[in-house]
Amino acid sequence: MKEFTRRRRRLMHMMGRNSIAILPTAPVAIRNRDVEFPFRPDSDFYYLTGFSEPHAVAVLVPGRAQGEFILFCQERDPDMEIWTGRRAGQEGACRLFGADDAFPISDLDEILPGLMENREKVFYTMGCSTEYDLKIPEWLRQLRQKSRAGVHVPGEIVALEHLLHEMRLFKSRREIAAMRRAAKISALAHRRAMQRCRPALWEYQIEAELRATFMEHGCRSQAYPAIVGGGENACILHYTDNDAELQAGDLLLIDAGAEYQNYAADITRTIPVNGCFSAAQRAIYELVLAAQLAAIEKVRSGNHWLDPHQAAVRVLTRGLRDLGLLRGDLRKLLKKEACKRFFMHRTGHWLGLDVHDVGDYKVGGVWRLLEPGMVLTVEPGLYIPAGAKGVAKKWWNIGVRIEDDVLITRQGCEILSKDVPKTVAEIEALMAS
Repeated sequence: MKEFTRRRRRLMHMMGRNSIAILPTAPVAIRNRDVEFPFRPDSDFYYLTGFSEPHAVAVLVPGRAQGEFILFCQERDPDMEIWTGRRAGQEGACRLFGADDAFPISDLDEILPGLMENREKVFYTMGCSTEYDLKIPEWLRQLRQKSRAGVHVPGEIVALEHLLHEMRLFKSRREIAAMRRAAKISALAHRRAMQRCRPALWEYQIEAELRATFMEHGCRSQAYPAIVGGGENACILHYTDNDAELQAGDLLLIDAGAEYQNYAADITRTIPVNGCFSAAQRAIYELVLAAQLAAIEKVRSGNHWLDPHQAAVRVLTRGLRDLGLLRGDLRKLLKKEACKRFFMHRTGHWLGLDVHDVGDYKVGGVWRLLEPGMVLTVEPGLYIPAGAKGVAKKWWNIGVRIEDDVLITRQGCEILSKDVPKTVAEIEALMAS
């Protein structure tokens, strides 16, 4: 809990005195009728509390004499706990999670307006919870009715994410350790999928191998729905049906990552279903790999966020021209972004508690500088669907993406997902074994 305490103290220092922050956790989501989706706490809420139960709200009140961290949560209920599991209750919220004070969530409407009294600012993230987007104006309205009694009403609602998401962008040692573990487990899963893959299996059977490995090593959840796309499905960027039969001669794109202690891994590899790349597949694959290696070289403290993407685009554009998939002068092709026809997404994104993690990509309208402690993905790709105009048939249905998770360090960078094979020789050797 020491790390959560440090985070709260740092955030409250940035908020300043005479302020209050309100953070509800995620709502319980219904899957169908009375069946719920597995609950996962809101990432911002978890980052500050470590509390994983639903129906909870964290409140930070800098300088409050009775305690600055208040947690509203479910009460202990022996009858309900028989059905839905143990609860921390108010005593557990203080003893186990470091709350200075804890109240039943049912008392929120009664207590919280009083905590807002005589505060200048309310820090809250609008747009994430319809319920609380409505509650906060109502609490302010109640306070205004007491203004004649000398109650001061907060005059400003400030977006909490501006402070909190900048904090989350820089990972601590404990966070990096969790992400290394998530990446290592994900690497085991990708290796297992490579060894299992063969023609006549179904995409969902490969997904089953991934999930089994995650679960065997303590990751109860995927960081996101796995993409397991063979042949033409590899050219659909966010394909998740995973219900087609694998065909000899096709490529299989696997984009999957485990979630460990709520921290995500995000890894993509592309492999030949029958264990051997064809000449055309190999040409595209090695071009994407060269682009990824060039991009990773640019993941250095002091470089701009866009530098890895630009490095990948240069390699891909030149390579596509050399293969005859693009035609014309290289400078003109780069200027008009010709490779977007086959590479239509960015080369990466922030990674952390969310697979597309929080943090600004630009500061003051300028691409931000990379700094130690940031973690990002590097994932160039090429996607050539069947029937692509002016493209020879040998290239059709080749979809390749190679993605690794990269930590920026003072010395350079560390590839957290380095345990997954990615050269043609390594992949073919592992699949043959």
